[in-house]
Amino acid sequence: MSIAQQNTAEQTAEEPAIAEPAAADEGAPRLVVDRLSVGFEARGVVRRVVRDVSFELGAGRCVAIVGESGSGKSVTARTLVGLTGAGAVVDAGALRLGELDLTAQTPAAWRRIRGRRIGFIQQDALVSLDPLRRVGDEIGEALRLHGWRDRASRRKKVLDLLASVDVPNPELRASQRPHELSGGLRQRALIASAIALDPEIIVADEPTTALDVTVQAQVLSLLADMKRRGASIVLISHDLAVVAHLADEILVMRGGEVVEQGPAERVLGEPRHPYTRSLIDAVPGGHTRGERLAPQSEAAPRLVLHRPGGDAPERDRATEPVLWAEGLRKRFIAADGTPTHAVDDVSFELRRGETLGIVGESGSGKSTTARIALALETADSGDVRLLGEPWLSVSERRRRRLRSRISVVYQDPLSSFDPRWDTERILLDAIPAGDGLGRAAREERVRELLARVALPVEVLRRSPLRLSGGQRQRIAIARALAPSPDVIVLDEAVSALDVSVQAQILDLLVELQDEYGLSYLFISHDLGVIHHMSDRILVMRRGRVVEAGDSEQIFRNPGHPYTRELVSSLPTLDDIPSPGTPVPGIPAPTTGEPR
Repeated sequence: MSIAQQNTAEQTAEEPAIAEPAAADEGAPRLVVDRLSVGFEARGVVRRVVRDVSFELGAGRCVAIVGESGSGKSVTARTLVGLTGAGAVVDAGALRLGELDLTAQTPAAWRRIRGRRIGFIQQDALVSLDPLRRVGDEIGEALRLHGWRDRASRRKKVLDLLASVDVPNPELRASQRPHELSGGLRQRALIASAIALDPEIIVADEPTTALDVTVQAQVLSLLADMKRRGASIVLISHDLAVVAHLADEILVMRGGEVVEQGPAERVLGEPRHPYTRSLIDAVPGGHTRGERLAPQSEAAPRLVLHRPGGDAPERDRATEPVLWAEGLRKRFIAADGTPTHAVDDVSFELRRGETLGIVGESGSGKSTTARIALALETADSGDVRLLGEPWLSVSERRRRRLRSRISVVYQDPLSSFDPRWDTERILLDAIPAGDGLGRAAREERVRELLARVALPVEVLRRSPLRLSGGQRQRIAIARALAPSPDVIVLDEAVSALDVSVQAQILDLLVELQDEYGLSYLFISHDLGVIHHMSDRILVMRRGRVVEAGDSEQIFRNPGHPYTRELVSSLPTLDDIPSPGTPVPGIPAPTTGEPR
């Protein structure tokens, strides 16, 4: 539900007039947060999830709150816009917007504040925007609820707002529904809605999560432009590389508490708390290649991969590719009859023990390429060979003999699990029926798999719904290992994970590859992850491979303009910037009158 919809749902018959901000002293903070604590009451017991958060925010400044899932950062953000939720108990020494006490506001008063004085940019634009409403109507609703002029003026304002956030062809985009827009355009529409009434404060909750690197860079550039014009920003993120180029002050949260706080360049350049250091160390990139991202834990027991003789031809596997693709093409027909070339003449080789990264923006064809390699999607033309044998050009019955030699780990493991099954049954089902193991041996095999991905036996009886994201991804990896594969396809396998959990999973993948000689086809839009993991890289755009080569060569000396654009758009922690330093690869904000 969008903010405008939430306002509408609470709306009374008559709205009081819009509360204008009182005149503030020059240089006085716009937002004061002093010892903010938030809890949720259930059965008479209050469970605290945020404790003693304090900061001040002035004009043209950005405070970033970073931390993992469950750290309390998003609850803090929603409290700042009066959307903490049912059963919330909010306490603070002070929580002021100018001279306005936010702890004393009624729901009706909050409706006048949200949008007018505090804008809110939510994380998931596809969920946050009403799928049944046109984008222009959604943005215009914020103006209508606050009584902003007449209908014709609001229509013009909506188009101006879309243009101001670099949405091409505003007239067309305003008439479309959210599903007709790309992820980047949806996120820009959310920003347009949040800034429609020129609020003093903008609270942005994970505004770039899961966006392609170039779209992420564009969104960050928009926020930087608004900050330069005088807007005050509270940026919520788990990505330190993102906040490094926008934040003036950083609060690091863990378990509902601030464990470190200070100027951005000091917190990132000279972290004092071990947790902050662990977050920084966990950010993957070229500087981390060959190194662990997470602290060393107790070594997991070695797992024996069962590869019965005769399952694959005996060849010189040191030189022959384990997965080979030549001239792959795949075309889809849109609802209006327009053909789309999702994959257009894609070729690659994957060798034993190697990681081949495939990178590109949404719609580049990388996931379709992966599905063709898995023989889960037919190709219009081209061929794939697995372990030297025909793979794509044969029937599924003939493929069955080699099916166990290639596995997959998806971005969202929960969607790939049977929700009726517990962890034990999920793993038992992944062990090939013809491996000759009895029931007891298969159950022991499951425990070996679980131990190898560092999970306790207690999770065997749990539904995946009762596990954390990191635990679910480890189970997905254990399931991929169960049939003793030679190749594992990882399709955005770590993109939805917090940085420290992501670090643990990436370390695990490297360990497994070193031990078993696994080959990875690694699909991702995250260039930092690709640089850390890959030996060679394919860069895809609009279904075609525009550049291929050694990982270091691609990142240090990209040859194609599109590759150069991707690499230059990647925010990193290699050089900690001073506040106000432009985000790499993004044009400096356009000039204009200050707010």
